[in-house]
Amino acid sequence: MSDRQTRLAAAMGAGSAACVLTGLSSAASGWVATAPRRLSAPVSSVASGSVTVGGASIGAPGLQSSSVAGLAGLVAFAVAGTAAGKTGTRRCTMRMAAPRIPEGTPAPHPNPIRKRPRRNRRSPAARDMFSETTLKPSNFILPIFVHEGSEDIPISSMPGVSRLGVDTGLLREVGEAVELGVKSVVIFPKTPDDLKTRTAEECFNPGGLAQRAIRNVKQAYPDVVVYTDVALDPYNSLGHDGIVRSDGVILNDETIAYLCKQAVSQAEAGADYVSPSDMMDGRVGCLRDALDAAGFTDVGIMSYSAKYASAFYGPFRDALDSAPAEADDWIVPDGKQTYQQDPANYKEALLEAQLDEEEGADILMVKPAMPYLDVIKGLHEQSNLPIAAYHVSGEYAMLKAAALNGWLDEKKAVLEALMSIRRAGATVILTYYAKQAAAWLKEAS
Repeated sequence: MSDRQTRLAAAMGAGSAACVLTGLSSAASGWVATAPRRLSAPVSSVASGSVTVGGASIGAPGLQSSSVAGLAGLVAFAVAGTAAGKTGTRRCTMRMAAPRIPEGTPAPHPNPIRKRPRRNRRSPAARDMFSETTLKPSNFILPIFVHEGSEDIPISSMPGVSRLGVDTGLLREVGEAVELGVKSVVIFPKTPDDLKTRTAEECFNPGGLAQRAIRNVKQAYPDVVVYTDVALDPYNSLGHDGIVRSDGVILNDETIAYLCKQAVSQAEAGADYVSPSDMMDGRVGCLRDALDAAGFTDVGIMSYSAKYASAFYGPFRDALDSAPAEADDWIVPDGKQTYQQDPANYKEALLEAQLDEEEGADILMVKPAMPYLDVIKGLHEQSNLPIAAYHVSGEYAMLKAAALNGWLDEKKAVLEALMSIRRAGATVILTYYAKQAAAWLKEAS
């Protein structure tokens, strides 16, 4: 007997001559209808395949063993032509008793209700048919942190996420993602401190960590789509996305010169999309020109068009050790507000996205995702390009912490969060939950 049957039966109260059948069709159970008649004898026991009423065992194929307490009124048995105490197979009618309402329930409101949206939500089949948004593993990009070692290094602020060895854990992680239907990844390198400089030249080293990671993935999994991060902060000893002048100004055009070299080096390594996250003015057009000039006309650009100066990036900066750093002889801004967007601004995001589209972007991204669903929707309505959204480290950490403390059902909360991002208009979702969400979706299919 199902949990639903048990709950329903208990709600309908106790009585006589009642039990639950799991196979209600006459073809499945072998029972045929006769004139209904309620038994006066109580149901005393239920065994698999039979029911005892007043001492008589009545054959009931499909009947499940269960306690009958509280089940009366749900299914009534009428037995024809059988004396009490005689054992054998009976022919009977099963009928569902009318549901009851709680005492004190008022009469229906007299006003006519012609429009009832609940009609389309009555059954699972109807709800599936009318569902407006779908969520699939192919919508996900899995962010992966790589480092020079061979071991996995857990990230304390992101339970379940680790830095992975570029020649070891990286390929294992990609393989597991592919098995679950996630066939896109984005690479983030944890650059060794001794390779970081104030001008971040390591970013375009052909043998650098990011470039090696790209080559490893494309060699092992040529059909996986590899996205990259184009910005200087993982390589900048001062922790900013651009080159920092001594008075604290983040240099725009000078930074772009190195971003172009970085993007071309990533394309040479096999990247399918380069993803500028730096938020320098005009960088998308410059990257497009640089890629085309180097012969990489098929390499796409997923632009971080609306990247906000958000408090939700903290765990990511722990993962890469890329937060702004102090320097005795240099003014280093402790935040990135001069190039990342103000969380209070919406129209500015539309402008940034429009400029990126005009400069040649192939995908427009909003980062973070859930606090900026209105921005995702705005870009979706403004542009015909695919919209990406980054479900960032802080969003992941909040859900994970709540789940670990038993405050949220992790599966339901995560899938609801990701569905809300899709519903707002994102075709692409970068999420650390990509593998787990894909597994959950596979279970439900």
